[in-house]
Amino acid sequence: MSKILILGATSPIARALAMRFAAEGNAVFLAARDFVEAERLAADIRIRTGAVAIPGVFDAAELYFHATFFEKTIAALGGLDGVILCFGTLGNEAAAQTSPDEAVATVNQNFTGAVSLLTLAARHLEQQRSGFIVVIGSVAGERGRAKNYVYGSAKGALATFAQGLRARMARAGVQVLTVKLGTVDTRMTWGRDSGLVVAPEAAADKIIAAWRRKAEVVYVPWFWRPIMGVVRMIPERIFKRTAF
Repeated sequence: MSKILILGATSPIARALAMRFAAEGNAVFLAARDFVEAERLAADIRIRTGAVAIPGVFDAAELYFHATFFEKTIAALGGLDGVILCFGTLGNEAAAQTSPDEAVATVNQNFTGAVSLLTLAARHLEQQRSGFIVVIGSVAGERGRAKNYVYGSAKGALATFAQGLRARMARAGVQVLTVKLGTVDTRMTWGRDSGLVVAPEAAADKIIAAWRRKAEVVYVPWFWRPIMGVVRMIPERIFKRTAF
């Protein structure tokens, strides 16, 4: 039985991942800003799987609370074998492009808070020389687009951070998987203009399959890899005039 912390546990993908890991007998700690919803999810998982499911509360932006949060999480689980980082927010991109406060808030929620939490997780797993980290990011971080460059820059930075963390953790036998998500059918993306949408359950299945085969980076769905390969090759003078 592994003991797994899921950060941002009430998102649709996190729910699907939590249910799958719990169904295999793993203990899950479900951390979210909405504690009441985390409690509901934990109860549902316990009823459906019989596994240990513990609700908890955290806020990615409250950096000063992260160390205490980790200590309490490890105590509640009786250890820690894996961390899955699922949280993120699109924020208000239009406001972020003109308001420093909005821009910084978006970056803090998507990158700064993640760095703080992942650093704590890595320190623990490195010391025990085992475990895994799954970082769920976005293809939006592949290239700066006029539509969402504040959000995209945070996700791009997160991918670079995870890449360096993976190199460091390899020496300790800790797996670090970076997931580059395309558009997923969630509350955060509802109503946005994309025909390339994947269901959260299908995304969770792909993520777990990549984790099992000890992949380093996976695009979900797979077709985003060639799409973003083409996007990265477009010359800047042309790319900046596109509608991307």
